[in-house]
Amino acid sequence: MPTERHTKILFATLLVIIAGSTSARADQAADEAAIRANAAKYVEAYNRRDSRTMASMWSPDAVYTDNSTGEGVVGREAIAKQLDYAFAGAEDAKLVVNIGSVEFVSPNVAIERGTAEVSYSKSPTEKTEYSAVHVKRDGHWLLDRVSEVEVGDKPPQAPPSNYEHLKELEWMIGSWVDEDENATVQTDCAWTKNRNFMTRSFAAVVRDQVARAGMQVVGWDPVAKRIRSWVFDSDGGYLEGTWSHKGDKWIVQQKGTVPDGGQTTSTNIFTRVDDNTFTWQAIDRQVDGEMLPNIDEIRIVRKPTESPAPAAAPVVTSPTK
Repeated sequence: MPTERHTKILFATLLVIIAGSTSARADQAADEAAIRANAAKYVEAYNRRDSRTMASMWSPDAVYTDNSTGEGVVGREAIAKQLDYAFAGAEDAKLVVNIGSVEFVSPNVAIERGTAEVSYSKSPTEKTEYSAVHVKRDGHWLLDRVSEVEVGDKPPQAPPSNYEHLKELEWMIGSWVDEDENATVQTDCAWTKNRNFMTRSFAAVVRDQVARAGMQVVGWDPVAKRIRSWVFDSDGGYLEGTWSHKGDKWIVQQKGTVPDGGQTTSTNIFTRVDDNTFTWQAIDRQVDGEMLPNIDEIRIVRKPTESPAPAAAPVVTSPTK
């Protein structure tokens, strides 16, 4: 199968030979008929891989330009060689040309515009838009200037996603709750579009009042090649964490700033128990170098829902909890 550049050369050459709208003048009608006849001859030559016949239909100093890459080929002989190269390994290629318009600039110059498609038995069809200048020399119409650009007939590329790096955290997707007789902490987390990040909103409710709330974002750092997270809470504190794991245990090393400007560090540990349960604990907690008590392991369960829950990420408390 030819490369895109090589295929485009074929497209353009074939395309340009075909003519467009009928002219009211008899001489233009005859010229248009001649260009169309050349087009049929050119397509036939292409489909039987006859590069010599195709090349003879270009002027000696013809120029072909691929506008997608900026590359070009100059001269009939160079075009013939390019066609030979493009045909290698493309025995099943079939050309179709669709004319958009033909405009006669002068009695001896015509501009053709349209599209061309080359199909293969086992590869996607390739399509280009072309513009071809035909010149009349010694009573014969020849291709003189041809340019083309690839058009978007190929399947759209999937948007970039870091899902492969984050999918091991997918068990966290959902709504989770930790509650006792005095307080309830609920988290609701979801994938962002294209699964490049996981977001998590959390709220601590004490006696029917929201005591603290916040947002966490978990994502892949392509520079550090690791998972990182960022937390912002309603008191004005913020944290940055780096993630690592061993089996079902995820360890998050965090550092941040508390509302009064103090610097804090801590280690959060998430352990998956099953699809509906995980535990969380915080150890090695410090604020401005002063050690704080560890937070014992807390059991957190998935909140029952009547419909599938949105995507979710883990609970992360404020460093001063």
